[in-house]
Amino acid sequence: MPFFQEWSSQIKSYNQNIKLSILANVFAQIGFGIFMVIYNFYIRELGYAEQVNGQVISLTSLATALILVPAGMISDRFGRKKVMLMGSILTGIVFVLRGVFEAQTLLLILAFITGLTMAFIQVSSIPWLAENSKSFQRVHLFSIYSAVMTGASVIGNLFGGIFTDVFSLFLSPLMSIRVTLIIAGLFYFSSFIPILKFQENRVVKKEKKLPLKEKIQQQREGFKIILLFAIAQLIIGIGAGLVIPYLNLYFADRFMASNSIIGIIISLGQAATAVAMIIGPMMVKKFGEVKAVVILQLSSLPFLLLTAYTENLTLAAIGFLFRQALMNAGNPIQTSLMMSKVNDSVKGLANSINQMVFNLGWAVMGPVSTGIVIMYGAYWGYAIVFTITASLYLIGSIYFLTVFKSINRPAGASTAKSAQSQ
Repeated sequence: MPFFQEWSSQIKSYNQNIKLSILANVFAQIGFGIFMVIYNFYIRELGYAEQVNGQVISLTSLATALILVPAGMISDRFGRKKVMLMGSILTGIVFVLRGVFEAQTLLLILAFITGLTMAFIQVSSIPWLAENSKSFQRVHLFSIYSAVMTGASVIGNLFGGIFTDVFSLFLSPLMSIRVTLIIAGLFYFSSFIPILKFQENRVVKKEKKLPLKEKIQQQREGFKIILLFAIAQLIIGIGAGLVIPYLNLYFADRFMASNSIIGIIISLGQAATAVAMIIGPMMVKKFGEVKAVVILQLSSLPFLLLTAYTENLTLAAIGFLFRQALMNAGNPIQTSLMMSKVNDSVKGLANSINQMVFNLGWAVMGPVSTGIVIMYGAYWGYAIVFTITASLYLIGSIYFLTVFKSINRPAGASTAKSAQSQ
């Protein structure tokens, strides 16, 4: 009962801007969830080689990596609302176009544009929540935000698989996928409606005049923290880029699973992640932020290896569910930790650099993953890439613990202290 009371009081304390932001991202995530679970099959249905899927993933991630830092600076300079509004409208339109066009060149160009437009929502959402919350709210806020976003992805994944299978009763396979992708675009586009209602009061804070030497030292420390977080994200991003974009193809290639089954499995994984994210703050109270992240990440590795080597669909689904939940449960904890360590003036920049290096990992490893699977086949190909990912996750977790253990603190004490000081 105290657990539910704690969460209830936290949610009630959030202002209208936070609630509208969550609603906007629900629409966006449903659209994104539909799109991501189906688009790989659209490429296949058009008759293109497997490498095209790798090129699409790489170009999207590369574009995001390139634009994130400029987008973060634009967001810091001109305001979160304008940036998110532009991102939601443009991404919705591009999603629709990607479901309509068939020429390979256009598909690759639109994939690149998607990476650019989506970055504007990605880079602004977390700083927006941080700026509209108090420090003692943030661990819970980022956890509930991530859980709700994950839940919206569950709905999107389910809709993606089910819509395609239902439409295929009346339409050709290609048309059923196309209609589903257009619906995904419309969902994403509708996220602009709550964003329009944001109340953004940009207050320019007068900074204390510091001696030049002290100011340089302060900036150096801030950028050092951003760099350390970025290295951790790069290691994890390289590992994730080998596996995550191709999970739907993994289930289709190794187990011949239908679109509906794949959609259900992936959505269950997202649902498990949402539950794990809610539990995250409890682990933070017991172990502190850094140790909680590392424990969750290391706990996911046996399940990743189970998925890599099993030939049983049920075991593969179980391994996927637990890996997905445990590995991602630490993300909001990391976000809260990073936002607490950087100045408000560079929160957008910090978030954008963090996401940039993660997307660089996806951009670099997309073609590598598809190449390994083509070379070694549906069993050993996926087994190899999953094993490499597990090794990189292990390295990333050890690095995170080693670098950040000095700032590891039990959240219970820090939360109470923050609550009193606000």
